[in-house]
Amino acid sequence: MISIDDFSKIELRAGKILSAEKVPDTDKLLKLSVDMAETTEVVDEAGNKTVTPKYRQILSGISMYFPDPQTLVGRTVMFVANLEPRTIRGLESQGMILAVSTPEGGFSLLEPNSTIPPGTKAK
Repeated sequence: MISIDDFSKIELRAGKILSAEKVPDTDKLLKLSVDMAETTEVVDEAGNKTVTPKYRQILSGISMYFPDPQTLVGRTVMFVANLEPRTIRGLESQGMILAVSTPEGGFSLLEPNSTIPPGTKAK
């Protein structure tokens, strides 16, 4: 059991999968590029500000459910967005995809309805 204060520390956010590919020499890992509506601001020497999209790389052991990783591209699913980055097989993972599975092999990603844009936080 955790307290409501502990639970409130978890940031659940919708993210749109922009690309998905198998991590070479692994059976389970997929590398996802995810849009969570984040940006990076850069100010040059002249004071000009440039805002560019910032995408996250997330690794997940879900390859067995997606023999063709391209079927994930374009889907908006839920992620834990505030995990400390973790290096797996030399690649940094910057979050965790949320899914459910059953002992019988049932599997589903947690997907909000189509009106929810990337970056939306769960409440």
